[in-house]
Amino acid sequence: MEITKCREKIDQIDDQLIRLFNERMEISREIGEHKRKQNTPVLNPGREREILRRIAASSGKELGAYSQVLFRMLFDLSRSYQDRLLAGDGKLGKEIQNALDNTPKIFPKDGTVACQGIEGAYSQLAADRLFPMANVMFFNSFAGVFQAVEKNLCKYGMLPIENSLHGTVTEVYDLMRNHNFYILRSVKMQINHVLLGLPGTKLNRIKEIYSHEQALWQCGNFLKNLPGFKLNVCENTAVAAKKVVEAGSPEIAAISSENCAKLYGLHKLHADIQNSDCNYTRFICIGKEMAIYPGADRISIMVSVSHEPGSLYRLIAKFAALGVNLLKLESRPVEGRDFEFLFYLDFESSLYSPEIIQLLNELAVSNESFVFLGGYNQV
Repeated sequence: MEITKCREKIDQIDDQLIRLFNERMEISREIGEHKRKQNTPVLNPGREREILRRIAASSGKELGAYSQVLFRMLFDLSRSYQDRLLAGDGKLGKEIQNALDNTPKIFPKDGTVACQGIEGAYSQLAADRLFPMANVMFFNSFAGVFQAVEKNLCKYGMLPIENSLHGTVTEVYDLMRNHNFYILRSVKMQINHVLLGLPGTKLNRIKEIYSHEQALWQCGNFLKNLPGFKLNVCENTAVAAKKVVEAGSPEIAAISSENCAKLYGLHKLHADIQNSDCNYTRFICIGKEMAIYPGADRISIMVSVSHEPGSLYRLIAKFAALGVNLLKLESRPVEGRDFEFLFYLDFESSLYSPEIIQLLNELAVSNESFVFLGGYNQV
């Protein structure tokens, strides 16, 4: 058969497939309505296994595996369609709409902001960038920042979430599951590390260097070229600078920022010591109440999936079907579970899109654990 004739034949088959697909989805809708009325779950594993066995046997040895992939996709589409019917308007969708209607049109310039560390910490610099008239309160730990927002001690909290060189700040992600909050905005800041010491300190006299563990890693190439010395990890780079002042020794230095050099009266021994000039940290601003400011084009969620082959693929396929661009996918182990994980997703989209609201409603009802973390933009 000529290729033109083959393509015509495929077109005819495709027309039949579309007609049958529409018919199948209509019947799936009817089944979904019955399940909604009877309050029964969408997933019926036994029924799906029975169909897959029958399809594999009917397709023969050569095409059996391919036919199972095709029908698993059909099952996913049917379940997704039924999940949307069960979700309806959804509680989450109503909460998001309420936030869209009632959030002020302009992001605030002031407010009490919780930051980890002390004066001069990068979190404080990020807070100053978002809130020019902020009242900053400092806490010893990231957990303290979450708690300050949860207990209404501070209206906002500023937390580092990822670095372009070192990756995810896992401590912050691990704390997310234990606290109630929403992301209101994120800010990306370039990080330029400098080596600081007391006035008169010489580079060849340094025996100890203080800094945060991420800063030490980000400056690993520079540190390899220095003679033997002791590395000391501390809470953040601002604390490191303060320790140099408190020690009063020309044999101690800190990896910190130029801002801390001015703040604590330290001498800059070496500038731009990070491994790469493309060194950025992304911070999130959190609040207790959901607020979605104009221009929000990024959405973050936390979700768990069943511990079985293909479950993560099926989750991601829902976003692909809507043409949604995933910006980040992070997994963190679930405490007390055997190799089970929570997934954190950032993706580009607008909460004014009905399709996205339907998807979020669907995920909220079809997964064991689902948390909407916020809709926001990055500056």
